[in-house]
Amino acid sequence: MKPRRSSFWKVFSIPLAIALVSAMGLFAALLGDGAWDALSWIGLGIPAWISVRGLLKRSKTS
Repeated sequence: MKPRRSSFWKVFSIPLAIALVSAMGLFAALLGDGAWDALSWIGLGIPAWISVRGLLKRSKTS
């Protein structure tokens, strides 16, 4: 019998990536102004956009 492969990374890879992007955005917001502000907007905007896109997709199919 073949050993089963763990599905840990299949389940948690996308949420982990979203968490890292969010943490990067929060950290950039604390560092300074100018380019750091742009980086924080991007870092915090991507997870928000993914969430809104998922909610809109779900409400259209319901």
